[in-house]
Amino acid sequence: MDELCGFTFEEFALWMERAGEKRFRAAQVFDWIYRKGATSFEGMDNLGKGLRERLQASLRFPLIKLVSIQDSKDTSKFLWELSDGKLVESVLIRSFDRRTVCLSSQVGCPARCAFCASGRQGLMRSLSTAEIVEQALHIDRYLKEKGERVCHLVYMGMGEPLENYDAVLKSIKILNDEKTLHISQRRMTVSTVGISPMIRRLAGEDLSVNLVLSLHAPNQHLRKKIIPFARKYPLDEILTSMDEYATETGRDITYEYILIAKINDAEEHAVELAALLKDRQCTVNLIPYNPVEGLRLERPEKNAVSIFRDILQAKGIRTTWRYTKGDDIAAACGQLALQTAETPLIGVGT
Repeated sequence: MDELCGFTFEEFALWMERAGEKRFRAAQVFDWIYRKGATSFEGMDNLGKGLRERLQASLRFPLIKLVSIQDSKDTSKFLWELSDGKLVESVLIRSFDRRTVCLSSQVGCPARCAFCASGRQGLMRSLSTAEIVEQALHIDRYLKEKGERVCHLVYMGMGEPLENYDAVLKSIKILNDEKTLHISQRRMTVSTVGISPMIRRLAGEDLSVNLVLSLHAPNQHLRKKIIPFARKYPLDEILTSMDEYATETGRDITYEYILIAKINDAEEHAVELAALLKDRQCTVNLIPYNPVEGLRLERPEKNAVSIFRDILQAKGIRTTWRYTKGDDIAAACGQLALQTAETPLIGVGT
């Protein structure tokens, strides 16, 4: 069976025509799904009963099932069960009038970053386009009940997006379409640990999405210790591909740097990082480590983060400092799915 949310509108219109239906029927279904928040074909009362039954028999929707929501002041974490019983998660981040959804692209992650709960599971499988799209769709429906909507997307959840390139790319195009959630590509961000060939490929896609590199170290030697996946691609090669992306797309580059006490937060690390990024079109986003249960890593003191930032800024590196959010609800990537996988599933409202 085909997955409904894996179709672009043009693909679905063609599917309808092949099924002997008029093109406008595709627009009606998309309106029900993406605008009216329908969760089944049964209530689509402007479609004939026969068509609704054919859609039900031929298309899979929805694919993901909500298991739980955990809320804190500024974040909500959604745990989803997939059709094969595996778990992934998405995070809704509230910041003033902005509603950002952090999407997962894989079950587990191949990068195995030292600080990340997702990596502890290893990579189980990649998500389909529809499984990615539905995360945004269902959270948008949740927000509409509050008079709000999803306005920004970040592919920073479980998984390495560029290792699931085709599905991620198609989900970007679907969610950007005016017949779906119509989210501007300039409000979408793809985060990667650094896969040079895929970064160059993304640069040639005629997109305007933002690109973030999970850097976390000022040199290849230390980076390989923090991100084992980094052994595959030399840091200088990755940075060159990031420069090419900035040049080709005109979009600024962000380098995320998670500060871990006594590992990569020393003053000498800041000096080396500033030298590495000198004259590059970029911003460094400093993120104090968000503790993960079972990992013997520590968050740096606030003063250490301030010193690190001041060194970068003094050397002309544009810097932001992202305060951690949602640590009271295990909002660090992969924590909730990892915890839940080790205990029986508890559904919403039970």
